[in-house]
Amino acid sequence: MLGDLSNILSAALIAATPLALGAYCGIFNERAGVVNIGIEGMMLVSAMTGQLAAQYIASGWIGTPLEPYGLPMAAMVGILTGALVGGLHAVLSVGFKVDQIISGTVINIGALGVTGALYNIFLAGGIAQGVPVSPGTFPSYRIPILAAIPVIGPVLFDNQPIVYVMLILTIVVHYMLFFTPWGLRTRAVGENPRAADTLGINVFTNRYVNVIIGGAIAGLAGIWLTLEFIGSFSLEMTNGRGFIALAALIFGKWTPLGSFGAALIFGLAQALQIQAQVLDLTIPFTNVTIPFQFLSMAPYVLTMLVLAGFVGRADPPAADGIPYEK
Repeated sequence: MLGDLSNILSAALIAATPLALGAYCGIFNERAGVVNIGIEGMMLVSAMTGQLAAQYIASGWIGTPLEPYGLPMAAMVGILTGALVGGLHAVLSVGFKVDQIISGTVINIGALGVTGALYNIFLAGGIAQGVPVSPGTFPSYRIPILAAIPVIGPVLFDNQPIVYVMLILTIVVHYMLFFTPWGLRTRAVGENPRAADTLGINVFTNRYVNVIIGGAIAGLAGIWLTLEFIGSFSLEMTNGRGFIALAALIFGKWTPLGSFGAALIFGLAQALQIQAQVLDLTIPFTNVTIPFQFLSMAPYVLTMLVLAGFVGRADPPAADGIPYEK
């Protein structure tokens, strides 16, 4: 029984990882006053570039000395890609003052086209077309003693690297946002940029930096898909995770701890969805089997319910989505 509980919680934490990271991307952006609905696109492009780097570096395509470092280097490529796409969003929304919703939409649509083109050029056709073999995924690392704690031990202390990074970031981002001068400046820029400017805070620099950092974190969520979860790239593989991350951000009221909790709820829904595909679930006291397709809708239905229930009740930063005119 405890083993089954640990397995479900572990699956929920793993499924929550890209959602939490996407929500942290949103926190960096929106706490500084920049709306970002392009998290989905940032994740997708980073997943593609990370997988490309992994396959071509780890195969020795650009020199055998780099082979052992293929996965870590590929992870850096994915993170840098996310930062670059974040920089594009910053230039459009902060520099040129393009409507931030439109900028994010452009990133999402552009990501579909770019990744589709790169896939057809570099990955389609497989080994028969000379495409290097995928090096697989990051291994799991078990922390001795701690992993032996009943129930929570296997959940928290027997994971792959990006899951550990996500857990650490939860604490780090919370501390940075609420207990450092940087966090105070960022929150000031997101709430009242005019007053922040009067106090000597460079609103434009703060927004640029936060959007780029957020993009890098979205890149980390993207490489989780290819380098840790699946080990290969497929078209549109983000599967709405960027939008679910936005729902987690709103559900968590733009705070790291709240967003992490919301991501866990969504992750649990996804974990139950996966379990439903391998188990025959029935309605209690009947012999009626619940179709697994019904539970497959759970994460998306939950997202809509959260947005319907919390949008309007949860208060975003006051200057969120408003371009600043100096």
